[in-house]
Amino acid sequence: MSTPTKTIKTRLGQLLIDSGKISQEQLDVALKVQKTTWKKLGDILIDLNFISDDDLADAISKQLSIERVVLGSIYIDYNVVRLIPKEAANKYTLIPVYIKDNKLHVAMCDPLNVYALDDLKFFTRLEIIPLVSTSAEIEKAIEVYFSKQVSDRAIEDLKSEFRVDTAEASDDDISDVQNAPVVRLANSILVQAISLRASDVHVEPFADHVIVRYRIDGSLVESMRIPVNLYPAVSTRIKIVAGMNIAEKRVPQDGRIEMEVDKVSYDFRVSTLPTVFGEKIVIRVLDRSSFMFSRKMLGFTDENSALVDKMIGVTNGIVLLTGPTGCGKTTTLYALLRELNTPDQNLVTIEDPVEYMLDGINQVQVNSKAGLTFAAGLRSILRQDPNIIMIGEIRDEETAQIAVRASITGHLVLSTLHTNDAPTTVARLLDMGVEGYLVAESLSGIIAQRLVRRLCPFCKEKTQTGALEMNIMSLESPETIYEPKGCPKCNGTGYKGRVAIHEVMHINRHLRDAIQSGKGIEEIRDIARTNGMTTLYESCKRLVLEGNTSIGEMVKTVYASD
Repeated sequence: MSTPTKTIKTRLGQLLIDSGKISQEQLDVALKVQKTTWKKLGDILIDLNFISDDDLADAISKQLSIERVVLGSIYIDYNVVRLIPKEAANKYTLIPVYIKDNKLHVAMCDPLNVYALDDLKFFTRLEIIPLVSTSAEIEKAIEVYFSKQVSDRAIEDLKSEFRVDTAEASDDDISDVQNAPVVRLANSILVQAISLRASDVHVEPFADHVIVRYRIDGSLVESMRIPVNLYPAVSTRIKIVAGMNIAEKRVPQDGRIEMEVDKVSYDFRVSTLPTVFGEKIVIRVLDRSSFMFSRKMLGFTDENSALVDKMIGVTNGIVLLTGPTGCGKTTTLYALLRELNTPDQNLVTIEDPVEYMLDGINQVQVNSKAGLTFAAGLRSILRQDPNIIMIGEIRDEETAQIAVRASITGHLVLSTLHTNDAPTTVARLLDMGVEGYLVAESLSGIIAQRLVRRLCPFCKEKTQTGALEMNIMSLESPETIYEPKGCPKCNGTGYKGRVAIHEVMHINRHLRDAIQSGKGIEEIRDIARTNGMTTLYESCKRLVLEGNTSIGEMVKTVYASD
């Protein structure tokens, strides 16, 4: 604490003793050290490795009856952050979190710092309500959220440099793309994507401006606007670091950027598309650590996991992950590969692109220009004595036919396919020209997947189902469910994060007979449900009743297709 009294020191120490974090002997050591230094008791206990940052924050919160906030689990509005300068945030190790009732709530590691509180009141003209957080959390939040100010300053520097108010920029003006403002702006766009947990970045040129939007939890959110005169410099910078041809603007291009932020490695897959106002850039954000999820973390229930075990526990057959683009098929596929990756198995993949390097697995990158397609690569892989083969996506009849034959000849094949649900995957394979008896013989199982937004735990509101909701959910009596409200911690959306729902169809003898005899999709679905398959509709209904998602998400995601 700032100028703490002995009473406060004793109380804090006693609180840590009572909670079992330190012993009386450790407190005595810390108090003895404090007599020879100006450091606060909490900092000394941390320096001596007696407690952690979290232990101290929890103790201060309890001691002063001040709310404890975990900054990594909330979203902070940029307009709130920019109420104070970055220099003040760094000086006092604090960051504004939200405004409520004309009061600014600020996360601080030292909520008794009267100098910081006075300065904040001077900057904002608002009453300050301190919250407690750790210094590490605050320092990371400062780096993340003040990157928006870096973007704004970079844009202003670019305006000054290119004199956008008096003249238009030409291609000759942007030859030096290594200048600092462009680098700062391009980097801040990527860093913001990480801080916002965005899956994609859209940089879209229009007649009078360029919009930067981030896809967060499946929805696009506008973040900033760049003057159109500055866009050639920004797009050129992005294309250079992505390894693209900056002279070619008439055809689509693909590239890749690797970046490390806070000791976490990220891949950015960059795609350009010529539009009437310039090249639109879309960047897919790939967090390599996100591929380390277990099945439980991916949302698989115990019942579905048992069915998956049957599917991947065989030596041959095809396991297909299905669903629309962006539903997490690849993440689930990598999770299964990690389970199957044992020293006695030869695993080979062919992907476009290779999204995550897995140690112990031979991964092949598709190169269509060189003739290395999925089909061509798969033929070569079969000559490499594989036990398990992963195909990034079955896109055409040729790849489907080779995959089927590979499974029949003793290989376990994992792949993805774009279909609405598990039973319709059978029809899709038949449409691709695979004979019914081959589909029945080769399929081991199908996993259909969707992502639904998770309700914000801080603001979701309890409600009762009405007649319409009961009809949608096939309920016979009213049930308690939750609906989104919106708060500063979820940026007013009512949702925070996403959760996967699954439809797992294990192909057993009854289903093989139905497929081989040409049964319709509805009959196949009925047989699968009898054999233990939970439909996407039923999986989402369970989440609604558990209070994890809303009925609105259910309607948007699975109800229309059920």
